[in-house]
Amino acid sequence: MSAAELGEKELRRLLRLRAEIGRRRPRFIRMNSWYLARLDDSWRSPRSGLDNKIRLERKGFPARVKIGYRGPRAVRGLHPSGKVEVLVHTPSQLEGLDPRVHVVRIAATVGARKRGEILRRAEELGLKVVNAGV
Repeated sequence: MSAAELGEKELRRLLRLRAEIGRRRPRFIRMNSWYLARLDDSWRSPRSGLDNKIRLERKGFPARVKIGYRGPRAVRGLHPSGKVEVLVHTPSQLEGLDPRVHVVRIAATVGARKRGEILRRAEELGLKVVNAGV
């Protein structure tokens, strides 16, 4: 069931549930990153290594990534407002977007002049721009 098929009440409930799951979700970090300065914290799968304590899920070691930590499928990838986020590079990409369904995020590579054009056009169409002030 997609977000469009859900009722407003059910969508809000699932968004609240996703936020709660996100608050409880542990921070998944790479094995030994806490004492080897050369390793960054970004997750790497611990499936190799005979003695990897994360793979063995030993007590006192960081949690392993598992499917049970995922949020509800219907609201996965949605903006916290419950709308579909659309990445925009040009003002022409705003055409055909519905303000009740979509929110706009301006791409990081867009310059100041084109950013201004996108902001003006989005205001005309009644679209909310997520990163308008950046």
